[in-house]
Amino acid sequence: MSDPYGPPPSDPQGQPSGNQPYGQQPYGQQPYGQQPYQQPYSQQPYQGGGPMNPDERTWGGAAHWSALIGAFVAMAFLGPLLVMLVKGNQSAYVRAQAVESLNFQLSILIYGIVAFVLMFVLIGFILLPIVGVLWLVLTIIGSVKAANGELYRYPLTIRMVS
Repeated sequence: MSDPYGPPPSDPQGQPSGNQPYGQQPYGQQPYGQQPYQQPYSQQPYQGGGPMNPDERTWGGAAHWSALIGAFVAMAFLGPLLVMLVKGNQSAYVRAQAVESLNFQLSILIYGIVAFVLMFVLIGFILLPIVGVLWLVLTIIGSVKAANGELYRYPLTIRMVS
């Protein structure tokens, strides 16, 4: 009587492998016709390089300059958060820029609160304007660099969101 499932799987030298049950692939190999699992963009870090379309550069820049618009309602972190939620799963570059901007905006919020509290010991009157100017200048630099397709990492940033 013949085996309906065929011969057991063999290794690259043509020797039968006795440790794999019939029908199962060795670890790390995909069955015929199936694609290997790939993580969505939201979980893959952006490595740089690679082709980038103008839409990605626009949204990457929007992740930064939307913080300037959000500052009018005193919540600069909302712009990068919205960009990350809307376009972050479609492009690794946009997600990387949105996360970087969001981390910076949250860090600046913390620095601003600390500077405000330090106003009671008078040093906050010096620190708060410095934090404000630093926020404005670095946000503009980040917007321009991201719109040009460059990765921009803000200095003095606490990396809370990854």
